[in-house]
Amino acid sequence: MPAFSRFLRYFMVVGRHGSIRKAADELNVSASAIARQILNVEADIGTPLFERLPTGLRLTAAGEVMMAAGNRWQKNMQDVRAQIEDLRGLKRGHVDFAIIDALAKGYIPATIRSIQQRYPGITVGVKVQANDEVRKAVAEGEVDFGILFEPHSYRDLTVRAFVEVALGFVTPPGHPLGHQREARFSAATGEPLIVPSDGLAISQQIAVLAGATGMDMSRIAISDNIQMIASLVQEGAGVAILSSLDVITEVKRGQVAFTRISDALLRPMTLALCVNTARTPSYAASLVLSEIENGFAGLSYAEAML
Repeated sequence: MPAFSRFLRYFMVVGRHGSIRKAADELNVSASAIARQILNVEADIGTPLFERLPTGLRLTAAGEVMMAAGNRWQKNMQDVRAQIEDLRGLKRGHVDFAIIDALAKGYIPATIRSIQQRYPGITVGVKVQANDEVRKAVAEGEVDFGILFEPHSYRDLTVRAFVEVALGFVTPPGHPLGHQREARFSAATGEPLIVPSDGLAISQQIAVLAGATGMDMSRIAISDNIQMIASLVQEGAGVAILSSLDVITEVKRGQVAFTRISDALLRPMTLALCVNTARTPSYAASLVLSEIENGFAGLSYAEAML
């Protein structure tokens, strides 16, 4: 088999473009050299990596497996380079992590700014994804760590820090519900409600409450974007049901109020900072993890709503 690193570099660019010619242009390598590398590996493993179509190349099932291996290889090489720089005493490297939508404002951006000031040699890549996608990215080694809800059911994740987050009503300033620290779910009967769509982690808890209480929810808007829901509340469109994490920034600025839903059947949600159990973070990733851990407790309901 030809040198794995060279083949994999060629293979991944071809897979991304679906074309040997386009890959050759990007890599500044002859198309015949790329084709030969791919054909040699296909012969060696005994199965095609691409379907040859009139419109170009498409990954086979074996090609998908190879592409996933290539992504892991690239990430591992980044970690190796970071560890070598660690041996030289340099605080450099690149760190990738994934977060849920609610963390795209406030604490995480502020922490990234702090990291840049303390460790200018470290760069970060941040993926904002749905809760299940964050878990998958951590479990498959696509990122160095992630922050997500309810990680305890996943054996491939190790929790580095966690806080409890409450579900509640989000109201504009002056709304009667906003003067209460907590209220039962039925308190929103007849209120125009703005609720998260099924793709968001808290939607399941809302469904449980609605089913258990039999309350007829007057939904006036549904969205898969936390910022949109909070903005609709600020515009006076209605009352939202969100987690305390979702509106920390707006509550502290006095733009909205948060009232915890106190129904006994409702349990707090666990927000956790997680790493892949089978993987040791690079030195750069450990530095970033420590920075985020230091203020993680401030994301809890008890701390955030003081």
